[in-house]
Amino acid sequence: MDATSPPLGPHLDDAATRFLPRAMVPAHPIVVDRAAGARVWDVAGREFIDFVGGIGVLNVGHGHPAVVSAAHRQLDRLVHTSFQVAAYEPYLQVVERLSRLAPGPHPKKAVLFNSGAEAVENAVKIARVYTRRPAVISFAGAFHGRTLLTLSLTGTDRPYKEGFGPFVEEVHRSPYPYEYRGWDAERALAALEARLAGPVSPQTVAAIVVEPVLGEGGFVPAPAAFIRGLREICDRHGMVMVVDEVQSGMGRTGLPFAVEHSGVEPDLITVAKSLAGGLPLSAVVGRAAIMDAPEPGSLGGTFGGNPVSCAAALAVLDLIEDGALLARARVVASILEERLTDWRNRYKVVGDVRWLGAMAGVELVRDRDTKEPAGGAAARVVEGCREQGLLLLRAGPDHNVLRALMPLNIEEDLLLRGLDILDGQLALVDSSQA
Repeated sequence: MDATSPPLGPHLDDAATRFLPRAMVPAHPIVVDRAAGARVWDVAGREFIDFVGGIGVLNVGHGHPAVVSAAHRQLDRLVHTSFQVAAYEPYLQVVERLSRLAPGPHPKKAVLFNSGAEAVENAVKIARVYTRRPAVISFAGAFHGRTLLTLSLTGTDRPYKEGFGPFVEEVHRSPYPYEYRGWDAERALAALEARLAGPVSPQTVAAIVVEPVLGEGGFVPAPAAFIRGLREICDRHGMVMVVDEVQSGMGRTGLPFAVEHSGVEPDLITVAKSLAGGLPLSAVVGRAAIMDAPEPGSLGGTFGGNPVSCAAALAVLDLIEDGALLARARVVASILEERLTDWRNRYKVVGDVRWLGAMAGVELVRDRDTKEPAGGAAARVVEGCREQGLLLLRAGPDHNVLRALMPLNIEEDLLLRGLDILDGQLALVDSSQA
């Protein structure tokens, strides 16, 4: 491992140096041995409260009994055939459930893949076939995946894009409504309209791809007015509205999909991460007329919609649809809102706090007047929290946003203990900058 890599222990450091490319660097210098609920234990037996959740993969927690049981039962019946070879019930059940869960009155259909990047890439393919247009619009700060097309859509260069070009042509970027950084919904919509009136012909644009909450870009919720404005622009110009719910979906914000807070029906929705409770599964779900545009055989993938992942997803969908998980998400959100508001009032290092349901971010700055990002302070908070038994990650182009992605069914005492640890570390970095 190189000088920027945290130590994992003598034996594991040697294995990493010899066999792991240096691009693969864990955020935390621990090796996880097991996990349950909202806690993980490393190989040394140390316990950590998990506010990362596999980067938004574990909305139902580590090893939820219903998910594990469903996967075990499916393992005994069928592990793989590939849906392109022969159909199987779990796949058909998942696409039906997702189609019924997606918002809006239009009939829906869905297709399954493995990762969020695959889902976004295929959503663009579907939109291009449907519209017979090549261009796509995404937004500053966006993260849509690590394939060539999804990297082209991604709005952050380092570390995701550096050196991997040239990228896909006909991808255009517009400002996202990041109010703390001066871009409200009205200004962001005006900038998009200006691009469509100037350098980008709307007749060439197949789709607008948007995260209802920026994930890697800093946990920035888009105002409902912005999402509604995008819907109007897409309708006016015949574009497909693609909403990337890979991180914000599956109950994270207190509703099945974050876009539902705006009252908008997208044309296509991409989902992944928490869809299968820790197993790889993703989907594109959307209006049937659009989903039917590609020719038979033109969508798919060898492992897409694996039976075991589908069985796990059905258990997750049960948990979402019975209402208890969404209700719990709203409880977690109310606790987060109270604590985040308190931190903004007490700590000068906290420049902004924001949340949509239980998807929350704390932006640290060197100075509230200049809003200079404090990436170093955020790194110290993450390190200090880990030493106290709490796992966190940073986000944002300047890595100065602390993000909360704890399992939605986290026990309240565990949630409060984790927030207390974070509070203590914020107090330390705040006093060091005074």
